Amino acid sequence: MTMHAFTATQPGDPLTLQWTPVPTPEPGPGELRVRLAAVTVNPVDFKLLRGGHPAWTYPHVPGVDGAGTVEAVGPGVETLRPGDRVAMHVDLTRPGVFAEAVVTSAHTVARVPDGVPLTVAAALPCAGMTAYQSLDRRLGVRPGLWRPGDWVLVNGASGGVGGYATQLARRAGARVIGVASAANHAYLRRLGAEVTLDYRAGDLAAQVREVTGGAGVPAVVETAGQATALLDAVAFGGGMACVLGLPDLPTYRAHPAKISVHPVALGAAHTSGDRRAQEDLGVMLGDLLALVLNGELDPLVTDVREREALPATLAELAAGGVRGKLVVRMSGED
Repeated sequence: MTMHAFTATQPGDPLTLQWTPVPTPEPGPGELRVRLAAVTVNPVDFKLLRGGHPAWTYPHVPGVDGAGTVEAVGPGVETLRPGDRVAMHVDLTRPGVFAEAVVTSAHTVARVPDGVPLTVAAALPCAGMTAYQSLDRRLGVRPGLWRPGDWVLVNGASGGVGGYATQLARRAGARVIGVASAANHAYLRRLGAEVTLDYRAGDLAAQVREVTGGAGVPAVVETAGQATALLDAVAFGGGMACVLGLPDLPTYRAHPAKISVHPVALGAAHTSGDRRAQEDLGVMLGDLLALVLNGELDPLVTDVREREALPATLAELAAGGVRGKLVVRMSGED
């Protein structure tokens, strides 16, 4: 039995992806096959396409985020059945979601509630869960725990992770400083940022210190590769969740404020061997879907494209400057 998928024959540009026939994957024990209705594109997708991965064999099907309908279940799967609507962040070492169907572990997916379109659910996993993990699991920024009114800095706030982090931090009661280009400042304020800063306007840490009266911020979500430069923006005893690169180690060790640095590697749970960490992927995604259903979280879907536009959409993301999330419809289902 065969299906179609976007495949890469070697490391290269997203525009080299081709829609080709491939074998339809069969679910093993604890797995399920999902017929994909929609997927989204993430920076990890074009980065791995360009550089490859040691676990990949070619032709390879990339893509980590999608939503669709369970089509088949493997032995031992009792909590899901064919016809259930699910969303997922899949193991990037295995064939991915840029396809008609994908096989993934059943305990890492989340049910999509009635009332949430699959094109919306597909936007959430990688970016939404990275923001959630950064704030809730790493920095303790959550409703009922975070001291209302304390600052959270989100660097790269107009992107997918940053946009979700801005909203989630605001929901936890934080005052949010959002960092992006000036053209995106009105957008950040709509998402809940109280203060907006332009990363092009000089020393970013100095700008943060000025906003906070010299104290700095107790929590930073860093998504733009500026971890070292932002060390001086963190308050004594504060923390930084690093999505894109850690601070320079000698600089961090010499830093006078005793802060904690938390690397965020969402997808590593799949290969960790830690069942609890894997199940937490489904827990976090389920929480995000519930927030969307209740109107408490904007899913940030900027545009929904048709399937043939996927390579160009991924190339557009790679070129930079994309606000929110771009979704690609893989079938007519929603």
